[in-house]
Amino acid sequence: MKGQTIIRSDNLSRRDFLKASATAASAAVFAAAPGAYAAGSDTIKIGIIGCGGRGTGAVSNCILSAPNVELVAMADMFEDRIRKSMQNLRAGAQYIDKVPPEKIKVTAETTFTGFDAYKKVMETDVNLVILTTPPHFRPIHLKAAVEAGKNVFMEKPVAVDPVGIRSVIVSSEMAAQKNLSIVAGTQRRHQPHYLELMKRIHAGDIGEVVAAQCYWMQGWVRQWGFFNARKPGWSDMEWQLRNWYYFTWLSGDCIVEQHVHNIDVVNWAIGDHPKKALGMGGREVRVEPEFGNIYDHFAVEYEYPNGARVLSMARQIEGCAGRVSEYIVGTKGTCYTDGSNGYIKGPNKYRYDGESSDPYVAEHADLIDGIRNAKPLNEGKRVAESTMTAIMGRMSAYTGRELKWDWVMNASKLDLTPDKYELGPMPVAPVAMPGKTQLI
Repeated sequence: MKGQTIIRSDNLSRRDFLKASATAASAAVFAAAPGAYAAGSDTIKIGIIGCGGRGTGAVSNCILSAPNVELVAMADMFEDRIRKSMQNLRAGAQYIDKVPPEKIKVTAETTFTGFDAYKKVMETDVNLVILTTPPHFRPIHLKAAVEAGKNVFMEKPVAVDPVGIRSVIVSSEMAAQKNLSIVAGTQRRHQPHYLELMKRIHAGDIGEVVAAQCYWMQGWVRQWGFFNARKPGWSDMEWQLRNWYYFTWLSGDCIVEQHVHNIDVVNWAIGDHPKKALGMGGREVRVEPEFGNIYDHFAVEYEYPNGARVLSMARQIEGCAGRVSEYIVGTKGTCYTDGSNGYIKGPNKYRYDGESSDPYVAEHADLIDGIRNAKPLNEGKRVAESTMTAIMGRMSAYTGRELKWDWVMNASKLDLTPDKYELGPMPVAPVAMPGKTQLI
């Protein structure tokens, strides 16, 4: 972390949480051994770092995925985000199921705000942390969690630049050595029809994969609460943090933040990451300064080591045809997948008609099962490679250059970390211009 300046204000009132949570009982010190619980209990104690809508939803999913799971610590940059998260957990909200009040054991002493709030969560007796801040912070928080001996659920993407990806891979290797679990928010990896179709692809039902297409094309994300008009008194940094989706240093741009889901499916089907990328994109309709510096469309061709070519398309523009899916082409057949459907065409024709489950809950159930049965899941390196695939596509589109995986992974020095973390001035980087933006 370059030139870090820490600002904190963990001064939430007890009164604000009196009705929302029970007083936390004194707990035995958590031993950072794999799968350990509080002494004499099988309770999973969770702490959340990043209390936005997705983070609050992840807490709800985690608590409801298995018995004896409790929320005991919360951290966010801003106090009002913690308040809103607590309110939504208690009452329920869009995409957030109501949590039984006895499952929420957060107190004023276990709520933290500021840039260093994550450190305070690591000092508590939680044995599972949920990392759902803007993606820029994921490598920093994952490293701290693994060093503290915590199991991890982390949302995708897991970094916004190659320097961050390399950090995530190192932390994932450290987690493996400590027998800690890391599960990522790529729900398709825990969804029954995807699991069945991938098993058949890997068994050779469509032959060798020679091509694929993957898409996330839909409207803006503004209506999902990712846009907050700037208020008097907000510094540059606060304005950007509260509108993190629209700044590359925080979100990685839409190809990384959103389209990584589909890219991950293609990597999964092929069983590898690409070796080259040639991309293009731009900022066609979302051009006002309040929408930061990200693009609103991308198209990238990836080439894989076996010669397979993959077309990746991402778009966030209203009034256009929508498509969120993957199409895998093999020498003996094809496979189509999306969030709720999937089938194979060819000699081994197949359509999934089995049971379905909420993948947002299933990923947490699988994580907790691994912790409790001392069979840790570690998805860190895999999701890091899928995130890097998306980053490589963005870098190619931003610069207009064709890029090789080995260079991006091992030689690129691109690091979007700001000079300092403080609520003050923060210039917005110019919108990338292909052919002019420097490749770093």
